[in-house]
Amino acid sequence: MKEWRMVGYSRCLSPVGSRNWFSTPSAMARGLPSTACLARFCQKLNRLKPLEESSMETSLRRCLSTLDLTLLGVGGMVGSGLYVLTGTVAKDMAGPAVLLSFLVAAVASLLAALCYAEFGARVPRTGSAYLFTYVSMGEIWAFLIGWNVLLEYLIGGAAVARAWSGYLDAIFNHSIRNFTESHLGVWQVPFLAHYPDFLAAGILLVASAFVSCGARVSSWLNHTFSAISLIVILFIIVLGFILARPHNWSAEEGGFAPFGFSGILAGTATCFYAFVGFDVIAASSEEAKNPRWAVPMAIAISLSLAAGAYILVSTVLTLMVPWHSLDPDSALADAFYRRGYSWAGFIVAVGSICAMNTVLLSNLFSLPRIVYAMAADGLFFQVFARVHPRTQVPVVGILVFGVLMALLALLLDLEALVQFLSIGTLLAYTFVATSIIVLRFQKASPPSSPCLASPGPTAKKYDSFSDHIQLVGAEQTSMSEPGQLRPALKPFLGFLDGCSPGTAVAWALGILVASAISLACVLVFGNSDLHLPQWGYVLLLVISGAVFLSSLLVLGAHQQQKKQDTFQIPLVPLTPALSILLNTCLMLKLSYLTWLRFIFWLLVGLVVYFGYGIWHSKENQREPLELTTAHYVVFPSGSLEETVQAVQPSSQSPVRESGCTE
Repeated sequence: MKEWRMVGYSRCLSPVGSRNWFSTPSAMARGLPSTACLARFCQKLNRLKPLEESSMETSLRRCLSTLDLTLLGVGGMVGSGLYVLTGTVAKDMAGPAVLLSFLVAAVASLLAALCYAEFGARVPRTGSAYLFTYVSMGEIWAFLIGWNVLLEYLIGGAAVARAWSGYLDAIFNHSIRNFTESHLGVWQVPFLAHYPDFLAAGILLVASAFVSCGARVSSWLNHTFSAISLIVILFIIVLGFILARPHNWSAEEGGFAPFGFSGILAGTATCFYAFVGFDVIAASSEEAKNPRWAVPMAIAISLSLAAGAYILVSTVLTLMVPWHSLDPDSALADAFYRRGYSWAGFIVAVGSICAMNTVLLSNLFSLPRIVYAMAADGLFFQVFARVHPRTQVPVVGILVFGVLMALLALLLDLEALVQFLSIGTLLAYTFVATSIIVLRFQKASPPSSPCLASPGPTAKKYDSFSDHIQLVGAEQTSMSEPGQLRPALKPFLGFLDGCSPGTAVAWALGILVASAISLACVLVFGNSDLHLPQWGYVLLLVISGAVFLSSLLVLGAHQQQKKQDTFQIPLVPLTPALSILLNTCLMLKLSYLTWLRFIFWLLVGLVVYFGYGIWHSKENQREPLELTTAHYVVFPSGSLEETVQAVQPSSQSPVRESGCTE
């Protein structure tokens, strides 16, 4: 039996907690970081969180059933949009074809929801898009996604609280606003509201107090408000069909689709945001009793209920009164009033307030858990990782961010910031879809072994960090492993098999994302904005589409991970690729001011990450006391040895040897 000898040599060393990544003697002499240590720094930015799929241990309380998660999802999606958005889109964008806009938007949302469902079932941990990005894309990307989701929930919750306040104030003929303005005056300061909204701030503080009492209390409140909201929606649909007049869809009133296909698409882009909110289910998976089954089921049911509610309500609304005469601010209440059922307006108002309460609870429930996940990983301040011993919820995060949300609702003019919500949500959807592709083609980590070598005819070279050593011969690589070319396609695509495992997949994924951005630019900006001749525009469209499809085919030609015990979305990589393309198109339709605010917020996030997160990351602390990048070359010999030379100060021994024989 042959034995093997392994000789190693070191490239870079840095103790844990030290910020001196670039301190090799030659680099210090020149005042420049070495190439190896720059590579090490980049590896720190892209380090992955271990995928602990089987772990159900948590400091939170697993008490949420499938029904609880479903109603949380419905509460997050069916809010004030049902009572305001339907009338606005019907009158200004799509006419009665608003129901098609909601249908297409629901299908588009389903693409993103399926990605969340697979991750939520496979990784039953709180954190949602942040966690999914961390286990597949890298640390810095995960932090930025979490940072954007944090702001999304803050602004979203404050905006809904203001809408809740305004709706309640309108019921009492704006007496609350008039009283506030008469005693405090009207503010004319940029970025500040015209008057302080004490009612909106108060409801947020009360809701935060209830959410801090535990997941069961939050779930019970959400059950109550969701049940009332669904009963009111059912009342609207039944009475609306009784009062329906098919003549309102006739050509005399403008027809079913007065704005044409472009109007339906414009309405789809707006209606897409009505379904934002299902991610609360994924964020709550760590508190689910059976997340592998409950999370995908709850996402599917809640999205179906929300889609049905939006489509049916928009249908009866445009059948009750002509679409061009709708009141965008209170379309449903006004429609019943014009048909002689003014008493129904009170029921609609109750349903609207209950629906907005569920959205507030959804925001206040999800936000502290995202922050808790980031703090538990060391990327955010540790105080937010504290869990109350009795209620088993991150009470510090709930109270701190509840107060911040209340201050935003009290003082700021949120209308200019509401569009900012879209870009953060769409970016999170895009990263989750990309993460699904990465995870599917990622090789499952084998059990660690301190010293393992397989015989082979030639010397092999391996890279590793410190004591995490695995030497696997080429003969042991299974042809059915993820990332390998499918055996049936080798006669046709054998040239791809010449690449090292995973290389073709990595390149194909990068090209897929780049071509999706290019194709989205061509589709969104069109020939007029790009100022190209017709043939140039068509050529760009064909090239972008061809590259997009080619990268899809290359990815589809490789083996994927197959798991029988958890939910997996069908048609990968097609489903997540379509989600990436759609999300990119919608992001490009946002205004340049939204992009500028987004870039500024990202820069603030980078300051927080490099000032705190990168140093306190749990993945940084898991690394050994001496971070040594070692090369191992295996030769047939009488023994198996490892020699690692560490870069140390001159006062210490410059060479360190260790051996391992098997």
